[in-house]
Amino acid sequence: MSEGETGAARRRARDLGLRPGVFPPGALNAITDVAGVLVGQVTRIEGDFTRTGVTAIRPHGGNLFRERVPAGLATINGFGKLAGATQLQELGELESPLVLVNTLSVGRAVEAVVDWTLAQPGNEAVLSVNAVVGETNDGRLNDIRARGLEAADVRAALEQAAPGPVAEGSVGAGTGTMAFGWKGGIGTASRVLPAALGGFTLGALVQSNYGGALLMDGHRVGEALGRFYLREHADRGDADGSVMVAIATDAPLSDRNLGRLALRAMAGLARTGAAFSDGSGDYAIAFSTHPGVRRPQPRYEDWPNERMSPLFVAAIEAVEEAVLNSLTMATTVESRDPLSRRKRKGEAIDLDAVRAVLARG
Repeated sequence: MSEGETGAARRRARDLGLRPGVFPPGALNAITDVAGVLVGQVTRIEGDFTRTGVTAIRPHGGNLFRERVPAGLATINGFGKLAGATQLQELGELESPLVLVNTLSVGRAVEAVVDWTLAQPGNEAVLSVNAVVGETNDGRLNDIRARGLEAADVRAALEQAAPGPVAEGSVGAGTGTMAFGWKGGIGTASRVLPAALGGFTLGALVQSNYGGALLMDGHRVGEALGRFYLREHADRGDADGSVMVAIATDAPLSDRNLGRLALRAMAGLARTGAAFSDGSGDYAIAFSTHPGVRRPQPRYEDWPNERMSPLFVAAIEAVEEAVLNSLTMATTVESRDPLSRRKRKGEAIDLDAVRAVLARG
């Protein structure tokens, strides 16, 4: 059995010899290397049709509505349904966790996040909550019209959110997603800056569901393996899709500089060969966990503009590697089309084939 078909043999990008960028990863090489960040996931695989899930990111374990974190948003192609985006842009802060689901589950997820937030001790008099819910469309493998994801799944992901290792690949909100013609999913990575540059940690988490011509640390893997957008000048359907990126850092950044940081996620996606096509929704949200910049009363002067460049590089590198991990850790997912009942298959990229491409240089 090839490594494109078995979960037991899946490997992260670094285990294949890929080393994107110049900065070292954190201990877990995950968004949870940023102290205080919690991730929870629920995966729904049921019968022949349901292949979906939810991924929840909590910037800290306290009452986020009372201790809001500064945040910035970047969009390069806005074909998506990012709930809460305009208030996030207007105020530059997160007052709810960031939840990722499939396209047609955004409404239920918003209600679940609102209910969960209102139920937090201290929020008894709250009359408005800006629930931030992102999505990608997993309808190629999941019966998305059935809307099998329940509010209880979202609440479970929020309650189960924890520090530590983050499951990757065909899990959570990445259960039914595709990327570059192969099975995509959830991926994460991190970078640690040296003390001379601030000593900060930055982590990224992606929900990959987009396309183009796959690059892996500069290696033209998509072309070598014969799967890429515009092959033979014909659209093979491997470009449209979406990607959601979450970036966390413990650097004391303003929402303005977090917006600049989020924009650099797009450079990380470009390094993977993203096409940023007409039908793709490409979003990134960056937030700071530094206690001194929490709202409503920041107590810390934010990091100066002229020292932002190393963080920009770290964001680019972490996003690139997170995407690679989403592919190399994904397992093959099979389902049936709810109308035709025909079998559908999201094939995991074959790691032996990837190694062969890398060996050729």
